[in-house]
Amino acid sequence: MERVTRPLSRLLGLLCLLLPILLPGAEHERIGQGDPRVGYDSSDYTTDSRQITGLSGRAADLVALVDRPPLGLPPLALARPITVDSVSLGRRLFFDRRLSFNGTLSCAMCHIPEQGFTQHELTTPAGIEGRVVKRNAPALYNVAYRKILFFDGREDTLEQQVWSPLLAVNEMGNPSIGVVLRRLNETTDYEATFIDVFGTGINVLTLGMALADYQRGLISADSPFDRWYFSGMSDAVSDSAKRGFELFVDKDCSACHQLENGFAHFTDDDFHDTGLGFDVAMKGPQQTTRMQIAPGVIIDIESDALPPNPNDLGRYEITGKPEDRWKFRTPSLRNVAITAPYMHDGSLARLRDVLDFYNAGGVPHDEQDERVRPLGLTERQIEDIIAFLETLTGSNVDALAADARLAPIGDVD
Repeated sequence: MERVTRPLSRLLGLLCLLLPILLPGAEHERIGQGDPRVGYDSSDYTTDSRQITGLSGRAADLVALVDRPPLGLPPLALARPITVDSVSLGRRLFFDRRLSFNGTLSCAMCHIPEQGFTQHELTTPAGIEGRVVKRNAPALYNVAYRKILFFDGREDTLEQQVWSPLLAVNEMGNPSIGVVLRRLNETTDYEATFIDVFGTGINVLTLGMALADYQRGLISADSPFDRWYFSGMSDAVSDSAKRGFELFVDKDCSACHQLENGFAHFTDDDFHDTGLGFDVAMKGPQQTTRMQIAPGVIIDIESDALPPNPNDLGRYEITGKPEDRWKFRTPSLRNVAITAPYMHDGSLARLRDVLDFYNAGGVPHDEQDERVRPLGLTERQIEDIIAFLETLTGSNVDALAADARLAPIGDVD
């Protein structure tokens, strides 16, 4: 079948692959935005990025991470075991652009390994043909522990979750489950690999299992905070970070970003109205018609590719209950320093922006969660809390990014 793609879609796909790359510096430093794009308006602009082919893959034992989670996380209770082979198959699928309807978009282009398995480049990702996606790409670290998935909680297992982006018209754009399965059955050696791994061919269950198994292996902890708080290593974090953690607890941030006895998920897996969704709804739609896509290159965007910002009602869109308007799932704070931008819509670019938002009490209105209130933090206290949040980066984030690059990438067959 002939596949017709728009130039914008191809360009966005290329940018997503080429920008999240290794910055100059120590070999192990893989995490971070590849190109800050300073000076884009200059005629002599030179990118700071290196080619994606310069990133070598190094295997990490994701199954061992699941079987023996690192310091700071509890044992996982899985309905079925994952295997090295199922993780390998899931990794390959995660990077395969043929999972999208026109063969231009993979899971990894919105959940970029070098950008914390989210996407730093855009507040919300660009879907198939450049279509707008209204929510920020959530980071995938420790998603195996999540009791409920998506910002609105529409799914509760990873096996089910994978189908939402595959079938969404503004994400991967497939018109049906059958289309996805048929394409994979016609592709290279996938069918034989599925039979080897699961004992049966490609179907709605096995495809979900493969992608789920890879994501379950993205376990990350053993952070400086974990070594200080759970192992008693007093010099693992700075005095500023210790003060920041005390403030984090004293100001009741830990009521939603919870710690338990012996481990910490830094989320309650519940839904809360901070005022952000309400604020966007009250401001009304905004229309953007021009986009800068390269140094000195500005294009007009057609309306079906970039419509006005939608009114996002959050959990209400799933339950239909008025009391759930503008409620969104609490994200985990693990690895938060490397998973910008923040909030359900990616509207806050820096940790400082998030602290300023909560310090001001969010956006007060009748339905706002009562725990969101003005905090009265001083400049130094804000800096201390940020110092604490920066200690939550797991020791293996570089290793997980390197492992991801074992998957083949490139043009479709």
